[in-house]
Amino acid sequence: MKRVAVMSVALLAAATLLTGCQKEEVEKLVAPLVADVQETPEAQEMEEEKNPAIPEIDDSLSIEAGARIAVVSKSTKGEFWDKVKEGMQAAVKDVNAAYGFKKDDQITMTFEGPDNEEDVESQINTLDAVIAENPSVVCLSAGDMESCQAQLEAARENGIPVIAFDSNVSDTKLVKAFRGTDNVQIGKYAAYKLGSAIGKMGNVAVFAAQEKTQSSQERVQGFLDNIANYTDIKVVETIYSDQVDDMKAAMQEVLDKYPALDGVFCTNADVSEMFLSVNKDTGDNKVAMVGVDATSKQQEAVKSGDELGILSQNPYAMGYQTMWAAIQATAPKKEVKIEKKVLLDPAWIDAENIESEDYANYIYN
Repeated sequence: MKRVAVMSVALLAAATLLTGCQKEEVEKLVAPLVADVQETPEAQEMEEEKNPAIPEIDDSLSIEAGARIAVVSKSTKGEFWDKVKEGMQAAVKDVNAAYGFKKDDQITMTFEGPDNEEDVESQINTLDAVIAENPSVVCLSAGDMESCQAQLEAARENGIPVIAFDSNVSDTKLVKAFRGTDNVQIGKYAAYKLGSAIGKMGNVAVFAAQEKTQSSQERVQGFLDNIANYTDIKVVETIYSDQVDDMKAAMQEVLDKYPALDGVFCTNADVSEMFLSVNKDTGDNKVAMVGVDATSKQQEAVKSGDELGILSQNPYAMGYQTMWAAIQATAPKKEVKIEKKVLLDPAWIDAENIESEDYANYIYN
């Protein structure tokens, strides 16, 4: 696997992959008030080495042979979740190989959840059933950061560690660790890219996934905080999918209400793909769009010019890190210190780099 070498902050607009940047550098990277930044500096040389997002397997730990890891995902459908699951399965395979586990001693995992990210009730029911089966560890991507409190308390009472991934819960004391993406930086970088594309002036809207998920909240807040630095840009609407009966209709209403809308930020794959289907019917008045998660449909939109670019995650690495943290949690506490929170950096995908193998981990298919 590969990663992009850390780029100089002076190469502001060319920097696409945020991996390895210090937070101070990232803040500078997305600061929209740097008026004289170069838009097209020369490309930086890529390094080929093992992706640091994939941890080394420590085979010296006394992990539980035959451990059962139960994953309860926000959703099981979609290219993003497929990649998360693939990363988890790879971690299980690597651990079994490293420890020489065979047959009944092998680590196993299950991957369950609703078909729709907004179906919180189904996810809670699945979580109840999973905890009742007393797995070694539970991995959870919360569809609603507030609704699983009782289940998390039950897991604690039964001695079942919980590793959160993708979207955390409100009471983080009830989870042993979190593995996800730096969602605030997704929002901030989206604001920078969109603001620059529309000439640092105009009207923009935010179309977001359900408000009750941490990832959605952080992306929206990051966007709003950074777009506020553009004094001539106005955010005319911020709409969450769980606040309206029909998100697609709500998008069309915004386009009708603001016929001169300049840009939109869509906070996840489902919302991004939904807007693409709405925006295609606007004729020559297509709105500049920044989406999240480089799904097949969004890749085609970038190539055709219907989408400015995508802030994409590394779901394979997220899944791998989540599963490795879960397996580590089966070892005696004195043997291992599991980092509480690990955030992976996103990558900016546009027409210039979408075909590059260096960004393969951020392209979903």
